[in-house]
Amino acid sequence: QVQLVESGGGMVQPGGSLRLSCAASGFTSSLYRMTWYRQAPGKERELVATINSAGSSDITIYADSVKGRFTISRDNFKNTLYLQMNNLKPEDTALYYCARPTGNLKGQGTQVTVSS
Repeated sequence: QVQLVESGGGMVQPGGSLRLSCAASGFTSSLYRMTWYRQAPGKERELVATINSAGSSDITIYADSVKGRFTISRDNFKNTLYLQMNNLKPEDTALYYCARPTGNLKGQGTQVTVSS
């Protein structure tokens, strides 16, 4: 079954860190461009980070709002995508989900809440 399953969300205080995971199954995620999106209530969906293979290395792209704080990566042996989030801010509160743009595949999302 082709699917993406996110985990690792939760509640954290401002300045804290979380690492989100996205386990892929039914396909080899390293062969695809993969992304993390987020959507907060009442706001438009925001593309947070993208990773794409380029030969022996990956190319990563970040939204300006998270640049320098978030890091997208993947473990090809585990077929898993990650989003390391540091120095979290209240405005990072959202439902985060990973996606494979090819075929419009996305997971169910994991909630991140940043609050004191």
